[in-house]
Order: sequence, then structure tokens, then C-alpha cells
Amino acid sequence: MTILKSIVLFAAAIPWVYYLLVLFSTLRFFRTARKENLSNTDFTPQVSCLKPVRGADIDAYENYASLCHQDYPNYEILFCVDENDAAVPVLQKLAADFPNCRIRILYGSGRDAINDKVARLVRLVSEASHDLLVITDADVRVKPDYLRSVVAPFRDPKVGSATCLYTSTKTTGVLQKLQSISMSSDFFAGIMVAWQLDGVKFAFGQTIVTTKKNIEGFGGYESLENRPADDLFIGRLAAEQGFETKLLPYVVQTVADFHTLKDLLKKRIRWMTVMRHMRPWGHFGLIFTWGLPWALLAIAVHPTLTAAATYLGVYATLRIAMAILIGVWGMKQNDTWNELALIPAWDLLAFFIWIDSFTQRTIRWRGLDYRLRQGILVPAESEEITSASQRA
Repeated sequence: MTILKSIVLFAAAIPWVYYLLVLFSTLRFFRTARKENLSNTDFTPQVSCLKPVRGADIDAYENYASLCHQDYPNYEILFCVDENDAAVPVLQKLAADFPNCRIRILYGSGRDAINDKVARLVRLVSEASHDLLVITDADVRVKPDYLRSVVAPFRDPKVGSATCLYTSTKTTGVLQKLQSISMSSDFFAGIMVAWQLDGVKFAFGQTIVTTKKNIEGFGGYESLENRPADDLFIGRLAAEQGFETKLLPYVVQTVADFHTLKDLLKKRIRWMTVMRHMRPWGHFGLIFTWGLPWALLAIAVHPTLTAAATYLGVYATLRIAMAILIGVWGMKQNDTWNELALIPAWDLLAFFIWIDSFTQRTIRWRGLDYRLRQGILVPAESEEITSASQRA
């Protein structure tokens, strides 16, 4: 056996170490989180629920109405939307249908920003009546115990932000199942490892619980208006101020925001490209997490039945175990059982998305192309004009 072949066979086994770390981290996370997050019956501080809205998402009314059914004594719901937005009639109907809920609809952010969602959050935060804020994307649907569950960590004044896991409302089509298994077997696998190795320094837009104190401490949402992935910054900036960010085992639902494979690919490529800019070395390090491509490479350089059985067998066993542990045991999503066969398809697709992210020079955002410069979105067209004038 040549030295090169030995190196390939050794490298092809590295993803197994990562998979085992995922399994260990997942077991430890859910056991720890469930002990720390028991049923909340007595801690109910006043809460402002903030919803930046753009467009009428699928099942928008049901998503918004879920916040109106909370088993919680004192909270308000604030929406910020453009006056001519398609979501306005939905929001007005919601306010009429739930007169006992404290619902306010704010029209327009009054700001000019690349990230118009963050511009809306600037106004929402400024007009919120309470210090404790629960921020959710428009496509999120929650259960009546949601607010009691996500505010519980804030008994501890050291907590500056909290976030939670999420899953799809339904997984009927192949694309929805592919998205679902990608979350439980891939995305959240990485989150479990991050929690284990580095703590929680991120948040998800599906749920951000934080305080005005934390937001004011990093300069307000104004400082994030021209950045992508604003949700990730909330946890990171809280940590920089000495606050803790809690990842909760609570699971919210989201309505799929894609209709075709092309839509799904665009969304994932944009996300991976942003991650490449924000965490370049961590993004490159993903090369050692792709078990299936490495297994196929190992078989190609050593085409024997033993090699095929070993590399594909260990890969399949560990990947299925990860999906079941995270999706079924951790997140209580029994649909995961019906999605396991899609893991290899997702792994190959995700690998090529990762490869493609290194070729992307711009980020498509709200129909325009941008480049990232020191974490700031810069219109690609204006940058090209500047570069051309400098050369001239």
C-alpha cells in the first residue's frame, strides 16, 4: 500500500471522529438542557414580542395567531411593516380577531438600510414597552407554552440572550423532507458540537430572546443594519459583553420559505457563502466532516469489498444514529424516521454547496448583489465603479 493511499484512508476516517463528537455532544446537551429548563410556573416578566414583517408568507395568519394564544399574563405583540405591504390586511384581521391581545402595528421603519429587517427591528426595539424582548421571524409558529419556556433563563441576570431549535410545520414533499433531514442530521449536528466546544455565541432568527440592555450595550440594531446574519451577532455580541447565551431544547415550527430545489439551493449557497466570510477557517474545516465523499474516495483508492463495507457501513451507522438522536430523541420529531433514506442525498448535495461557496464572489440579498467587506455588505456595483475609477 502506497503512502498516498494510506493518507487517504486515514483522512477518510476523520469524519467518524466528528460524528462521534456529535453523538456525545447531543447526549450531553439535551440531558443538561432538560435539567436546567424545567416547567416555568412562576417567572412571568412583562414581555414585548417583536415581529419584523415583509410580505405575506404562507400560513402567515396562523403563524401570527399562535402568539395570541400564549399562556402568559402580560405581553404585547408589535409588528413593523411597510404601509403598502401585502401582509397589512393579514395583520389588521389579526388585531380585529384578538381584541384582548395588546397588538400594535407600526408602519415603516423610517430608515434606509441594506438589511431592511434590521431597520424594522431598530424601530420595534425603540417602541417596545418592556425590557425583555422576544424576536421571531414572520414564518415562525409556536405553542401556548412558548413564552413561559423561552423567558425562563432570564431569572439569571447573567443571561443576555437565548435561542431555541426549530423544525418545519410539515414535511409532505421530498424537498421539505430533504430540508428537514438536513437540519436534524447536519445543521443541528454542528450546533451541538459548537455548544460542547465553544459555548453558545449565536442565535437563530426563529427565536431571539434578549434585553434592551444587551442591545444597547453593543450599539443597538443600528450597528447591524448593513450586515448579513444579524441573528448570529446577537449571541456573539452578548458574549462580548460578558453575558451568557442559552440554547434551549424547546422546538418552534417554521413554514418552508422555498418552493423549488433551485430556491433551496440559493438559500443554502447564500448562507454558506456568508459563513465562509464570517468564519473562514471554521468553514474550511468542514472538509473533515463530509463522511460520504471521503468514504467514496477511500473506496476509489482501495476498491475492495472490505473497504466498501467498512467505510460505507460506519458512515451510514453513525449518520443514522446522529439523525435519530437529534431529530427523534432530542427534538421529538417522529417524522425523522421517514426521512433517514435521504441522508446520503443531502450529504452529497451539501458537499457540493460547500464547494460552490468558495466560488461565490457576491451575496444575493433582496434581489441585489453585494460583497462582504469586514463584515459589511457593500453593493457590488458601487464597489466595481470605485475600483474602476481608482484604476483610471
